[in-house]
Order: sequence, then structure tokens, then C-alpha cells
Amino acid sequence: MNAQELLQEISDYCRQTGLAESTFGRRAVNDGKLAARLRNGGRITTDTLDRIHGFMATHPTQGQRPAIIERTRELRPAAPLLPAAPQKPGDPQRNFRFFDNRQKYLLFVNTCSEKWEVAYRVSEEIAHIHPRPPAIRVFDAGVGDGSVLVRVMRAMHDRFPHMPFYMVGKEISLEDVRLTMQKMADRFFEHPATVLVLTNLAYADAPWLAVKSLNAASSLVWHEQPLIGNSAHRFEQQIMNLEPFLAQNWKAGVSARTGNPVYERPVVLVIYREDHRFLLDPIIPKPGGTSANYDLVIASQPYRARASLDFKAKRVIGPLARALGPGGRLIAIHSHGHDPGMEIIQRVWPDDNPFIHDRHQILKAVKHELGPAGRDLNFNAYADNRSLFRYDMHTLPSEISDSIGTSTLFAAWNAAIYVAQVEDDRLGEVVADGRYIDATRAVLRERGGLWFFDESFVISCRRA
Repeated sequence: MNAQELLQEISDYCRQTGLAESTFGRRAVNDGKLAARLRNGGRITTDTLDRIHGFMATHPTQGQRPAIIERTRELRPAAPLLPAAPQKPGDPQRNFRFFDNRQKYLLFVNTCSEKWEVAYRVSEEIAHIHPRPPAIRVFDAGVGDGSVLVRVMRAMHDRFPHMPFYMVGKEISLEDVRLTMQKMADRFFEHPATVLVLTNLAYADAPWLAVKSLNAASSLVWHEQPLIGNSAHRFEQQIMNLEPFLAQNWKAGVSARTGNPVYERPVVLVIYREDHRFLLDPIIPKPGGTSANYDLVIASQPYRARASLDFKAKRVIGPLARALGPGGRLIAIHSHGHDPGMEIIQRVWPDDNPFIHDRHQILKAVKHELGPAGRDLNFNAYADNRSLFRYDMHTLPSEISDSIGTSTLFAAWNAAIYVAQVEDDRLGEVVADGRYIDATRAVLRERGGLWFFDESFVISCRRA
């Protein structure tokens, strides 16, 4: 058994019993810094290992046999960092896992053009940034499946074919990280001077790749993956070989306090080409934190629509605005409503309106949150003709007729409830009586299709 495997056992045991790692160390071997020493490369004797296993065996987790006996070497499903909070029937923030609802998300992404349109809108900002050596620095505040980021990287290569790229993406979902990495082999081939960083840190920490909490910092997993070779095929093979690392470390749970997803262990994954290491050395981040100073920050759907204005300003947009460098631009995009998708929702739930804050309210709240720290920033709400943009559900002209296919109706309904972030506990009744199909069919016929509006705004930093 190596140190990493032992640490995993200790972490699993502490999570199931509710013990802090320091408490476990003191009780098991009279060493409160046991886990920290192991993470820093420390070694233990076989006698100490036996004492650790003996403590776990004699103090099994509640309702289970001893953890050591039950442990296998197969990958385990993610377990929450904190016990799940009791849900309140009327609290949509706790009843709805918007970004983790995989089936709805994947169906929406593959039947609607939002990712294309968002990437196009973000790419328009590239003409207005003013990058400085040694690299163009970009932060994506919610990578998702990587569709937006990879398209933005293509647009960046077209405009800056010879400049090094420093790309940092935040994403807490393991499945989304996998999907993102699957798209990146071609980017390393076309633009070899690229450093790609993926992390699950919070908005307040991710731009700097540094964890403020000392307890979380002690468990930070930092992994570099230099890619060997000169072909997209070889790059893809090496990227896919990271699957076991991701499965072991990229785990998430639900915060007992907020109901939002939280990481079980902070992770930073750094990928670059080995044959460009010399050129990229000043760009490759090192453990202990790095400067932010981003030229472009992408914040596409970074919060739930029903989240409070204070949360959006204080916990999301505010920290991202602080991460801008001179001449940098933050573009934020969220759903706007006032479209056929919302008409479907309001035919089923007449009083529902999830889009409670517009760009003007959010910018005002962010400006207030930043205070004097925002004096070098410009807050650009823009007029509707520049701020708003439309995306559509993909349908053939023949599909919207007197007889609309079942698959088209299901896809349209899924897109509408996904964008409106409807909680699962509200869906049971309307799905049972078929009202949703009638409402969806009626709107598709009246409108001749289905589309949605997104709203964007920009915060720019003055040039030095």
C-alpha cells in the first residue's frame, strides 16, 4: 500500500465517521499531523500502518462493518464532503441540482444552438482585449462540456496564432471535465504554445489557483501532465489516461449550508506540451498560487437564475471582476426569458418567472460590492440590441406542422424546463396529466419553432 492509497482510506473513513483528519491521527497513532505528513511525502513504519488499520477495525463506521475489510480497489462513487442538508419542500435552491442534471443538460446542449451563439458572442470580445507578455490569459468560470472554451480557443488562434495561451477553466462536475478534455487534443496540436489548467476550486479561489482555507489547502491535489509527441492522436491517448486520476480525485458533494455543489478535495490539473516546456516555463503555474490578471474572463451561466442578487454579486461576479488584468474584459451571460421557451413554462405555471434579476441590477450590485476596488473598472450594460442574443432549438422545417413528432415535443419541453430551471418536484403532477405536451405543442405551432434569449454584459478594466 502506498501513501496515496492510505490517504484515500483515511479520507473515506473520516468522511463516513465525521472525524477531522487531525482528530483521527491523534486517536489512531497520537499524531494529529499524520495526514498532512503523508501528503507532504512523509513515510510511516509498518507498525504505524498496523495501528491505523487496527483503529479503523475496532471503530467501524456506523451501520457498516470495518472499513478496511470492506474496502476494494475499485473506484468508488463520489461521497459528499458534508452531510446533505434537510430539504425544505418549498426551497427550489435545495431541491434543484441545475448544473448536475446530466440527462437534461446533455439533451439541451445537443438540440439547441446556445453553445455556438455564446462562443460567437464571447469571441467578439477578443478584438477588444490588450494582452501583455508572456501570454494571453483566459479564465472560463464554468467550462461545462468544453464546447464554448474550445471554440473560443479556435478564434484566439485565428487572431493570435503565435502568442502563448494560458487557459484556466473552473468546473466541479467530473463528467464535464471528461467531456472538456476529450475536445482538447486538437487544440494542443494546432496551438502548441498552450497551457491548459482545469480546477474545481470556488470562484473566490480558482482564478489564483490558491485555496484560502488552510484545511483545504493541506489536501490540495496538484498534478502536471506534460504531453509527449507531436500528434493529436498521441495527445488524446495521454489525456484519456488521466481518467483514473480524475475518478479518484474529482469528487463533489452538496454543501449542508447552501445546497450548492462543493468539492471533496481541491484539485488543479495542468496540461501542456513537453516539447514547448522551455517556452512555456514562465506561464506554467506553480503550487502556492499564481497571479490572475486575466485578459478575458468568460462567465456563461455562472449562477442559477433564482439565486439571490447578493450571491450573484458577492460570490460570483465580484471575485471574477477582481481577477481582471489591465485592459482585460469579463463577459457574463445568463438567460433572459421573454421568449417562446418561457411561454411554454407560463402556460403550465402561469405565475412562474425565474429570471428575477436583469443585467442592470446585477451590475449595480457588483459595483456596490467592489466599492473602491472597482474604481478602475467600467460596467457596460449596453443596449438590448447588443446585449441580447437569440439561440434556437434545431428542427427541420417539416417537423413543425399539424402533426409534431413526439421526440420533437419532448426535446422542446426539456429545453424549456432546463432553461427555466424548474425543480424536479414540480414536474410530477404536470407530466402525469399530460398538460406539458399540450402547452409545448401549442407554442411550437404558434411560433413555428422554439428559441430562447440570453442576456450579456461586460466589465472591463482600464489599461495601465
